[in-house]
Amino acid sequence: MKFIDEATIHVRAGKGGNGTVSFRREKYIPMGGPDGGDGGDGGSVYVVGSNDLNTLSDFRHSRRFIAENGRPGQGRNKTGRKGEDIIIPVPLGTTITSVEYNELIADVKTAGELILIARGGFHGLGNTRYKSSTNRAPRQFSEGTPGEEFDLRLEMKVIADVGLLGMPNAGKSTFIRSVSAAKPKVADYPFTTIYPNLGVVSVAAHRSFVIADIPGLIEGASEGVGLGIRFLKHLQRTRLLLHIIDVAPLDENHQPVDDAHKILQELKNYDESLFEKPRWLVLNKLDLLSEDEQQQRCQAIIDGLHWQGPVYSISAINKTGVEQLCYDIMDMLESASPVAETELDTDEAQ
Repeated sequence: MKFIDEATIHVRAGKGGNGTVSFRREKYIPMGGPDGGDGGDGGSVYVVGSNDLNTLSDFRHSRRFIAENGRPGQGRNKTGRKGEDIIIPVPLGTTITSVEYNELIADVKTAGELILIARGGFHGLGNTRYKSSTNRAPRQFSEGTPGEEFDLRLEMKVIADVGLLGMPNAGKSTFIRSVSAAKPKVADYPFTTIYPNLGVVSVAAHRSFVIADIPGLIEGASEGVGLGIRFLKHLQRTRLLLHIIDVAPLDENHQPVDDAHKILQELKNYDESLFEKPRWLVLNKLDLLSEDEQQQRCQAIIDGLHWQGPVYSISAINKTGVEQLCYDIMDMLESASPVAETELDTDEAQ
């Protein structure tokens, strides 16, 4: 299935049914009086988060969602039937924004929770409602009001605890394969991932976290070059970034320190808050270096970046150093205060 993380749809709630004018006409009951019933409310449009979806590809062909109109009222004080609601399933992590006002309407984070998107119109009133001591035979009625109607932009941001950051061919896909059951494409020639991958890392019973791999970044990504900038939004919900660096690049023109600086600059240009997220340095592909070269090459990268944070030296393909890294990530996520997570949600809403 093709990975789609953006879509535009049109939603329209149902119109309320009109009230009706009717008078009671039965044998032996003269001057029976008004008995026109109210109309039914229009159907509303809801979205619901679903664990069964991981892409917005369903919206490539279905872009219009129109709820049913309410039925008009009838005589004998019969109320019209309410219009059927429409419930639209979307992946968790989907934000819904008004195209016209660029206003955030909903952020779907919980599976099964119904979120009202467009409210159905209110029903019209029948002539029974207008009966009074001075108006015994009213002929007034009201029409139902229109339902709400919007053009909406859906944008999916994967919900993950940890995000992988790095240049193409840094070994991010190999890393996620080595720590989870996810199977992104890997090969012995240079190429980059073309869509995000999610993997669940289980370090012990009831201790696990979700990790996200996005396409690698290249210089100029913040200006639209390459694929990475399109998918950087998928790192905005993460709580920790792993900056993976290839310590033994195949192309000698690519120096790890220079490439790392370019990545950080693109990150900062895209979103300052993303740049400020906790970030660990992961030096990958130690298996391509001799033991004497490993320490020297890693220290040169650390010094070149003036790095002060946590550093891990690993070989993703051989799983060297990977287990300890995963345990430390789990400890960090479990020790994160609930206040920090609340602040993160507030920043996203703003």
